[in-house]
Amino acid sequence: MTYADILLPVPLDGLFTYSVPASMEGEARFGVRALVPFGQKKTHVGIVIRTHNVKPEGIAVRNVLRVLDAEPVVTETQYRLWQWMADYYMAPIGDVMKAALPAGLKAEEGYKPRTELCVRLQPGLCSARALHTALAILVRADRQRAVFETFLELSGWAEAADGGTPEATREVTREELLNASHANVAAVKALTDRGFLATYTRQVGRLGDGGDPAFDRMKLLGEAQQAACDAIRAQFAEKNVVLLHGVTSSGKTEIYIHLIKEAIDNHRQVLYLLPEIALTVQITERLRRVFGRRLGIYHSRYSDDERVEIWRKQLSDEPYDVILGARSAVLLPFTRLGMVIIDEEHEQSFKQQDPAPRYHARSTAIMLARMAGAKTLLGTATPSLESYHNAMAGKYGLVRLTQRYKGIELPEVQVVDVADLRRRKMMSGPLSPPLLAMMRQAIEGGRQVILFQNRRGFAPMVECRQCGWVPRCERCDVSLTLHRRMNQLTCHYCGATYDVPDVCPACESHELIAKGYGTEKIEERVRDAFPEARVARMDLDTTRTNGAYERIIDDFARGRTDVLIGTQMIGKGLDFDRVSVVGILDADSMMNYPDFRAYEHAYMMMAQVSGRAGRKGGRGMVVLQTKSPDSPLIGQVVRGDAGAIYRDLLAERRAFGYPPFTHLTYVYMKHRDDSLIDHAAAAMGALLRSWFGERVLGPDRPAVARVKALCIRKIVLKLELGIDMPKVRRYLREAQKQITADARFRSVQVYFDVDPM
Repeated sequence: MTYADILLPVPLDGLFTYSVPASMEGEARFGVRALVPFGQKKTHVGIVIRTHNVKPEGIAVRNVLRVLDAEPVVTETQYRLWQWMADYYMAPIGDVMKAALPAGLKAEEGYKPRTELCVRLQPGLCSARALHTALAILVRADRQRAVFETFLELSGWAEAADGGTPEATREVTREELLNASHANVAAVKALTDRGFLATYTRQVGRLGDGGDPAFDRMKLLGEAQQAACDAIRAQFAEKNVVLLHGVTSSGKTEIYIHLIKEAIDNHRQVLYLLPEIALTVQITERLRRVFGRRLGIYHSRYSDDERVEIWRKQLSDEPYDVILGARSAVLLPFTRLGMVIIDEEHEQSFKQQDPAPRYHARSTAIMLARMAGAKTLLGTATPSLESYHNAMAGKYGLVRLTQRYKGIELPEVQVVDVADLRRRKMMSGPLSPPLLAMMRQAIEGGRQVILFQNRRGFAPMVECRQCGWVPRCERCDVSLTLHRRMNQLTCHYCGATYDVPDVCPACESHELIAKGYGTEKIEERVRDAFPEARVARMDLDTTRTNGAYERIIDDFARGRTDVLIGTQMIGKGLDFDRVSVVGILDADSMMNYPDFRAYEHAYMMMAQVSGRAGRKGGRGMVVLQTKSPDSPLIGQVVRGDAGAIYRDLLAERRAFGYPPFTHLTYVYMKHRDDSLIDHAAAAMGALLRSWFGERVLGPDRPAVARVKALCIRKIVLKLELGIDMPKVRRYLREAQKQITADARFRSVQVYFDVDPM
């Protein structure tokens, strides 16, 4: 008897063993999908991992119902990567599989190929003599004859009828025939009923054709770019990972393009990762101009059927040479991967938060490259502290690009003390007088402005002026954000919406005021100040629909928008020619966030947003509004002194035992009952402390201690470098098992966040 160990997309560890009926023994092999029963009534589509002849003891083995594939849909390297992810990020491997496979490959009939109706000659008419006879028969049916003649022209059979070769004919779709002949479906049906034409369906791809590659469109590298490119090649001779630290607008993308071309010439594939879907809009155009149909795009905005087709193409004999995508693209199959490029490598968006597996795409991509024998290039203007430390320690290669393309100067940063302006009654809204003056000068001069405010909505909070009552979410421990355009209060954690009250429910006062400024309110103030300006907003609220990113970015790039207001997504590598002024409206909210990475992230965000100014056509200006103009971080942003901020932060992290000098793992516990979760967290903390001692911090309530009606507790494990991490993970899994085995805590959710952001 043959048995198959099958991986299922369920949140459980390990494989499930099924018996393989004799009729399927030749079909069941590594990497193919199989339909199997699970539980009392369910079925699942799983992946066959191995077959063997050892019957499991003590369990009733059920049969595989059907093998769904003739060829594997998963490669051996992919499965090894899944195993690494499950182990390192302490997630069930079933969850890894669930995250990796498109939904259409996880369902028995989930993927539906796109088809179109085509028209062809009836077999008996495929000769010049038969065609002449057919035309003679149709002489009295003018409409049908016109359609038939149009078909002959479109398909090439007209030439065959005049003595040409039938091999030169091509397929014709029914839609194409109807459009060309200006006929209706009835005319085509009449021709098929009379035996002149036949219809059939053919499968067509959804991916489109990017056209022929045009390597002659590659731009020549500047002197500094060429030196950096040569240095990267030299570093790759010794290191598997290289960090390219290039200032904003230094031409890193063009360096990537040249390195991609070299990889393709060597018959290797390239994975190009970006942190945000928004960035793929501009980069896609640049890459497609050069690489044409050899470029594939993969991200969550694509339909599931499109993602299935890309997945299958990657397993075909003609896969894409270059895959450009967001985080999930690292989970695609590759058969000859040669290089991984991780652009904007510092971005937090590379970390998957929920659901499991909570993986970091940068670390996962580096591991994928190692397994495939490929090289990894990390590119950014503001390296993450971990990558910078690895480069300075010699673990990664390091290449610096310190000047902008064509020698354009970095923007000038002017600090505005908003606390002083408000004290002197010179500023009441979100826009300071210096910023307003520069905006007016830019708009009148035909230039563009970007305003950065990292809060969406109209106002972060509504408050009663009389008693201080603040509306809060019923399911989460957060105040509600006012969205005036939708006239509702919204929870940005669970998405719940509430009506805006007319009176305070606590004191019945009508004095409810909106406090603070979100992007929606900034937009209103800009429209009031500059009624003649064309204003757009780019945040989560304005980019929910398909094509919204592309439309907003394209309008701004083409000069159809004068002022673009947005959250952090506007600072992520976008390239605009006409921007002369950037306004950072509230530096303090970034610096004062309660997290040990706050200064690092604040510096990155401000430096990246500042880099959008003055990329072409002269030096740009950045207006940085803050209540803390004397903060060392503000000075480092003004000077563009990356070395100083990294030295200061590394010294601080070393002193207090934070990454990159320790490993962090967060243990989260959730339950609806606040008292029960307190007891469960205390038990977990005591158990972990008995094993790890003072390395355990907590349990504590996080800043937001209830989300979606679940109460949350957090335990922090701060582990020294060099500790036996596989042993640590075994202990953590054992702790999870012991706590959930306790009858009191059986319904408590316990999960881990490794290398949290």
